[in-house]
Amino acid sequence: MDQVALPLTTLRSRLPALLRILEAGLVERRPIVRLCLLTALAGEHSLLIGPPGTAKSELARRLHAIFRDARYFERLLTRFSVPEELFGPLSIKALEEDRYERHTAGFLPDASVAFIDEVFKANSAILNALLTLLNEREFDNGAGRQRCPLITAIGATNEVPEDEVAEAFFDRFLTRIPVDSVSPAAFAALLRTDTASAWKAPAREDTLAAEDIVALAAAAAAVSLPEVVIATLADLRAQFVADQVYVSDRRWVKIVALLRVAAASEGRAAVGLWDLLLLPWITAPDAPRQENVAAWLQNRLGVREAFSPPRLTRVVEAFQAQLDAELQANDLDYDESGRLRFSAEQVADQIGDAKGGSAALRMTYARKRRYGACHIGARTAQIDDLLARIATYVAELAAQRGDLAAYRAGSLWLDDALAERVDGHLAATAEAIAGLRERALAARVGFESLPRLPEDDGQTPEPVAVEPLDTP
Repeated sequence: MDQVALPLTTLRSRLPALLRILEAGLVERRPIVRLCLLTALAGEHSLLIGPPGTAKSELARRLHAIFRDARYFERLLTRFSVPEELFGPLSIKALEEDRYERHTAGFLPDASVAFIDEVFKANSAILNALLTLLNEREFDNGAGRQRCPLITAIGATNEVPEDEVAEAFFDRFLTRIPVDSVSPAAFAALLRTDTASAWKAPAREDTLAAEDIVALAAAAAAVSLPEVVIATLADLRAQFVADQVYVSDRRWVKIVALLRVAAASEGRAAVGLWDLLLLPWITAPDAPRQENVAAWLQNRLGVREAFSPPRLTRVVEAFQAQLDAELQANDLDYDESGRLRFSAEQVADQIGDAKGGSAALRMTYARKRRYGACHIGARTAQIDDLLARIATYVAELAAQRGDLAAYRAGSLWLDDALAERVDGHLAATAEAIAGLRERALAARVGFESLPRLPEDDGQTPEPVAVEPLDTP
């Protein structure tokens, strides 16, 4: 793939080390850490959805240390929280001058990275102020608007309430990540975690400076969006409509922006097809629907619907059915002189014979139909065309698997579990296609073995009616 030129080279070289630092000592948190950092690099916000005690706040504290000179703000909200806890106390001096302003230094409007726990427990006044701050990086302070240096906010919640204000606020978090307790398989590793050893932040020279973020944003703006990616996103949007899942136009625009940042941070000049494996967490709102998106991607990426095993199975079965029909077909029986052959032997035991009717000559009909060279050649030529298309598709599948393997080796952000599922689907598809190729070959042999006429009659049959393989 084309490479993005400097000045991103140094950023690209530092990101793997920074990710290792972020992940150090955290059990089964690798995908979450990477999604949060990518979201921050895109200038967006993450929402962690899960029970307490699953390292959500620890992740946010570590993330803030990745950004040079970043100011950190953290607060646990309750239904009794007041705006002063997030936005700062009112200025007494300003009140004496008949102005309504806050001291925001050290509070959320002054923060670069923020962690807001139980974020949906805030009252509507706080949520409305947060909407502006998260979306526009501005805070209404008295009669004026204060520009905020916020890079990213990480919210945490156990559940997402369903009301109009909460839904609008929920949509401000581009990435929604379910966070569960560690799995039984990783429980032993969790118990062996050395909690006594303090986590060490990266050296200042290794952290991400403001100019790094500006350079990344500029490079991302130049990343192209191939037609195949646009088409896949359009298909997914249609699937959301069918499933009655609403994804706002604003979110689609931000999704593409994040995909561009992912590509730029890995030195690519175009969004790749495999970048779409990030979609479950930036499109669907909750874990069940994210799993639906993951399954959709698993079945869609890297394969062509026109050559799907079910569709190709119907094509091969059409040839097999035609072969069976032609094998079973009877024909009028002619003798060597070209006259219809008559026989009395085949009906002698099948009719009443009181008057010796069985002795009468009757036209025989039991001979299997025979075919000319043109007929058989037309059938095998049609199967040869099918086999050539299958061979091309098998090579295409192999190339897709190779491309995915190369992407997995170099990607910083890919969820490896989902990539493994996609690769498994490609492998299973290739195996199914290979089995169908064998069935098509057997049908070809069957047509070649049809009973033949002594001489070709020059008759070419109509092609076997099958679904077209060139259209989706």
